[in-house]
Parts: sequence; structure tokens; C-alpha cells
Amino acid sequence: MNMDKFVMCRNYRFWENVRRELAKSKFRKKFKLCRNDFLYIKKNGIDVIKNHAYDFIVKRLAPAEIKNDGKQTPWSGHPVFTAQHATATCCRKCIEKWYGIERNVYLKEKQIKYVHYIIMSWIVEQYNNECNPGSKI
Repeated sequence: MNMDKFVMCRNYRFWENVRRELAKSKFRKKFKLCRNDFLYIKKNGIDVIKNHAYDFIVKRLAPAEIKNDGKQTPWSGHPVFTAQHATATCCRKCIEKWYGIERNVYLKEKQIKYVHYIIMSWIVEQYNNECNPGSKI
């Protein structure tokens, strides 16, 4: 196993532990996809959501210096925003607190992919748990 695969595997296992802790948080567990989020996913498709998530991460989370850190992610209006709040990937302060990824450094590509994986895992799980079996993504 090469080192990148080992690191990512370790990170995904860490995500499962964080996920269990997030489920205990009164604040984090209140976030759910709303009806409009489900409709948006169904209309645009999961690949569009994946692209949006990646773009939001690169533009709003990856930079080392974020002037409005803690306020860059809207509370609603897109499934990715809801997922970011639910998974504590909404700002660099939360990412540092929950995932141990240092704040004032530009996110590396593998960190961007890791945050993307977390967000998309949550969205897919929410979508699949709420939709009928024929609508799973």
C-alpha cells in the first residue's frame, strides 16, 4: 500500500469516529436535507452536486487566509451548505476543531478530497435514507 492510500484510509476511518461524535452534538445533528435540497439533487443530479461541493471547498475553505472564516457558509440554499454545517466542514475553525487540519495553511489536494468525501458521504446517506429505494444515488 502506498503512503497516500494509507493516509487516506486512516482519514476515512477517522471520519467514521468523528461522525459518531457529530451525531451526539445537539447543534450538528439538527441539520437535515430539506425538501428543496432533495428536489435540487433530483433535478440536477449527484455529479453536479459533487462539482459544486468541490468548487465551494476550493473557493471558501482551501485558502490559508479567509477574512470571514466562520461566516463563509450560508445556513441553507444548497445541499452542500447543509452538509457542511452537519459535518463541521463549514469553516476552517470547525475543520481544525473536529478534524485537526491546521487553519492558516492552504489545504492540500488530498485534504480537499477528504473534506469533499465527508460532505458527499453525508449528502448521499441523507438522500438514500429519505428517498424510496428506486431513487437512491
